Amino acid sequence: MKKNLFSLCFLGLFCLPNVTLAAEPVTCIKASEQDVAGLFTKWNDSLATGDAEKVADLYVSDAVLLPTISNQVRLTNQERIDYFNDFLKKGPQGKIDSRTIRIGCNKAIDTGVYTFTFKDNSQVTARYTFTYVWDDNSWKISTHHSSAMPETVSTP
Repeated sequence: MKKNLFSLCFLGLFCLPNVTLAAEPVTCIKASEQDVAGLFTKWNDSLATGDAEKVADLYVSDAVLLPTISNQVRLTNQERIDYFNDFLKKGPQGKIDSRTIRIGCNKAIDTGVYTFTFKDNSQVTARYTFTYVWDDNSWKISTHHSSAMPETVSTP
């Protein structure tokens, strides 16, 4: 019985097709802290254009946007465009108050506090997190979370 079982197992190994797993080499792109800081500047500059599609183009297609002044999670490009169409009417201009940048292989995180000034001179200070991924061509936003500060913050 053992001999037959062994023979059957041995025969089974020879009958299996040869499978070769050729791993494609992964190219690791690492941004510098200045590069990541520049990504916020690029995003902020896109707000100044007033064009919601230009802003949305900075996000990967399946990015998650958790915006400051909307309760709706934005998961599609059209949802992000709809959000930015409304947001841009307010004339936002962002300024980083404090930040921490973390850099990895093909990803980066920029998190901190920013303040937006609007064309009516109102302001909102919020905590933010941008996560970026390298999409084989450029850095794109994969997650953007922004939430107003729970307590009043005085700005210098």
